[in-house]
Amino acid sequence: MIKRLRRTDLPTGTIELARFLIGKMLVHELHGKRTSGRIVETEAYPVGDAAGHAFRGKTQRNAALYLARGHAYVYFVYGMYYCLNVSSERAGVGAGVLVRALEPFEGTDLMKERRGSSSLRDLARGPGRLALAMAIDLRCDGADLCKDPSLWLGVADCEYRGVVSATTRIGLSRGRGRPWRFYERGSRFVSGARIAGA
Repeated sequence: MIKRLRRTDLPTGTIELARFLIGKMLVHELHGKRTSGRIVETEAYPVGDAAGHAFRGKTQRNAALYLARGHAYVYFVYGMYYCLNVSSERAGVGAGVLVRALEPFEGTDLMKERRGSSSLRDLARGPGRLALAMAIDLRCDGADLCKDPSLWLGVADCEYRGVVSATTRIGLSRGRGRPWRFYERGSRFVSGARIAGA
């Protein structure tokens, strides 16, 4: 059983939300088929962060970052990948949490088909792979992850016992030294070789 998270369950504040989301579930129900995974890695892009997409102000592209916490902000990168973020502040304040990796839970065969991969470990290990495995694209941009009938955040009925650790974010030219990347220690589904198993 996966219980949907309400907006009141989500902490207000980008760094707090990035840590909170570790161990929570991401669910996508599309065309009668359901895929889900447990979030094992996130990155925070708080208010005023030069590496964040909201740093230069609100645009048509990043408008979802300015919605109340718990909405999906999806963007296209490198001309080939989509990335999923969760808006993280009160309405009108631009900031978000990048969901970097999932441990696949439901619909793994469908994820493998979408990814063209048989490796369970690599299905959603990294934001681009995650979006492809979960069929997340620009049609999901702005979705309310607390109310949307198809794409939503939840919590499993069993207690989460993972240990959450923090480190620096990946692949940035600005704000590289800030410990705003959160991950489940020891998870083999975390992206990047630096801290897997740490």
